[in-house]
Amino acid sequence: MKSKAAPKQYNTINYKVQKEKTMRQVAIYGKGGIGKSTTTQNLTASLATMGKKILLVGCDPKADSTRMLLGGLNQKTVLDTLRSEGDDSIELDQLIQPGFEGIKCVESGGPEPGVGCAGRGIITSIGLLENLGAYEDDLDYVFYDVLGDVVCGGFAMPIREGKAQEIYIVASGELMAIYAANNICKGIKKYAKGGARLGGIICNSRKVDGERELLEAFAERLGSKLIHFVPRDNIVQRAEINKKTVIDFDPDCDQAQEYLTLAANIESNDKFVVPTPLEMDDLESMMVEFGIIEL
Repeated sequence: MKSKAAPKQYNTINYKVQKEKTMRQVAIYGKGGIGKSTTTQNLTASLATMGKKILLVGCDPKADSTRMLLGGLNQKTVLDTLRSEGDDSIELDQLIQPGFEGIKCVESGGPEPGVGCAGRGIITSIGLLENLGAYEDDLDYVFYDVLGDVVCGGFAMPIREGKAQEIYIVASGELMAIYAANNICKGIKKYAKGGARLGGIICNSRKVDGERELLEAFAERLGSKLIHFVPRDNIVQRAEINKKTVIDFDPDCDQAQEYLTLAANIESNDKFVVPTPLEMDDLESMMVEFGIIEL
């Protein structure tokens, strides 16, 4: 009889433990192509190795928010399930797939091409999950990985209706990434009555000169802070090719420690603000100051 293999060990770091357990609902926004879904999956994987119980809801019609947590599985989306089964016969286990370290994975999906509104799909999916009791489990976190920098209509639902109390924005030192982050902050401010607050900026580095300093200054101008600077490392792409998160692919590497640090910083974060978005002239002046653009 074969003996059981020893469980995989992870390099963990100390982090602040909340005395009273409450479910934290977190939405991750950012410019399309900034690495938001990659960052979210590596972040949730790191939190899971800390023992956190997590539900991750992908809010992107591409349905790629949970792929690395599921070993490359193309999960059937909520909207596809609704179309094939009808809403009267759906059970919760048809919508949720268990992923890395027990993370519960859901993909909202989108309408058929050329038909309907993808934003409505988010509203439908979150409503169905609530009705089926997905949030009644003993969860520490619910994460929403939201499409690109769209903050109107259904894509703003986690902000507008207070589904997420904490908003984190993935950005880099590039002009359009910061422009998108500023626009997202305008959405948070507009819907502040719903209770959503900015928790901070996450830098997914593109190796732009002065990137860290720029994003620290930008976050400060917003009234917030840079939660963590995630350096660029090719191991992220190697892990993706192998359909894994970094901490699953190589838990001893430096980049795994970066994601663990990001997770620890979010776990201990207690600064949540209504942001003060910059006017376009002020945003351009800041970019000129840091040498990102020239006038």
